[in-house]
Amino acid sequence: MVVADVWSALALMDEPISAGCASRDRDRTKYMRCKPYYLAWTVLLLLIELGIALFVDDDFIRPYVGDVLVVILIYAWVRAFFKVAILPAALGVLVFAFGVEILQFLNIVEVLGWESSAIARTVIGTTFSWEDLVAYTVGVGLLLGAEKVVGPHKHEWTSLH
Repeated sequence: MVVADVWSALALMDEPISAGCASRDRDRTKYMRCKPYYLAWTVLLLLIELGIALFVDDDFIRPYVGDVLVVILIYAWVRAFFKVAILPAALGVLVFAFGVEILQFLNIVEVLGWESSAIARTVIGTTFSWEDLVAYTVGVGLLLGAEKVVGPHKHEWTSLH
């Protein structure tokens, strides 16, 4: 019930707000915008991901739920600030996540000599896992399902017009 209440409250946040988003005007680029609905989801998911990273050390939530949520987080961020339709944004995020995982397979952190960088090791990662690819796919599937069923921007499925 709490999730439904949060979802409903976020759905009401469709118009720009002054705190956190600049108002839409004619001088802004045609590629950027701000949607508070997706910005709120970005912040919420970022806090959840930080909580998982800092306080959860198990064999399910951190490796799998965290990976499912991270693609939804990236998607929410993209939709918050860029004018891109639902399906292209979701597929772009999935390709990006797969690309990062492939870079892990290629040991890119070591190849670039960044093994001593905690930031590089954390952001890019160092261990390839087929399960991560499945988790990313599940995350994109969940977000597409949510957008189709309860998302407030259903008219933006493949285009913004």
